[in-house]
Amino acid sequence: MASSGFYDLNVCCIPENGNSVREFATVARRLGYSGIAITNPDTAKQQVSCDRIGGFEVLSGVEIRTDNPSKLHGMISKYRGKVDVIAVSGGSESINRAAVENPGVDVLVNLGIGQDNGFNQVLAKEASENHVAISFDLGVLIHSRGGSRVQALANSRKNLQLVRKYDVPFILTGNARSCFDMRAPRELAALATLFGMSAEEAMAGLTATPLSIIARNRPPAGYISEGVQLVYDDADAGSTDEGDC
Repeated sequence: MASSGFYDLNVCCIPENGNSVREFATVARRLGYSGIAITNPDTAKQQVSCDRIGGFEVLSGVEIRTDNPSKLHGMISKYRGKVDVIAVSGGSESINRAAVENPGVDVLVNLGIGQDNGFNQVLAKEASENHVAISFDLGVLIHSRGGSRVQALANSRKNLQLVRKYDVPFILTGNARSCFDMRAPRELAALATLFGMSAEEAMAGLTATPLSIIARNRPPAGYISEGVQLVYDDADAGSTDEGDC
């Protein structure tokens, strides 16, 4: 795989983990990524708002965690427009349903390793219609053992059949919680073959879908409004300093 255009949109970086955003960016770049999204839990005291670190793209994000579906929509509205990526931590059918019914959600993560992870044909249709991606969290396969890993593989295989049938967007992620959890795109793609994903599908989950989410939430330079964009002359373009966290 080439080392351009790969994104992991579900990386957690909070002070308790001991790794800074800069450390995550350094490791991710070395592994071949073009960018990562820091999706700290909404309960975290500190949310990350970044742009670029040494030319490497770091997107701001949040992972919303709640057991109350009725509160979820308000929480999505709170963060939409403030971060680049909104992830919802799922696992129960009620939360999963509330997430895929809301077009403000970018990706449904943490679908769980129980026998029933709350994702089915009805929710797959909703996710497809509302362009809500689901996440294949490969960190679960890395860290689980025995029966838990077997169940995680079974759930991933079932979810893959659903996304194929209903054309649901999806991403691949290592679900990293420290720099040591980061895995190269080639490694994630290899893990995905364990539950039947093709190389082309893995590529889409690491490039096309993340890039479409980023493009949807980050208007291009010069954007003014729908259908209106400011065009710059090459002569007007000057060097700018790269941002940092």
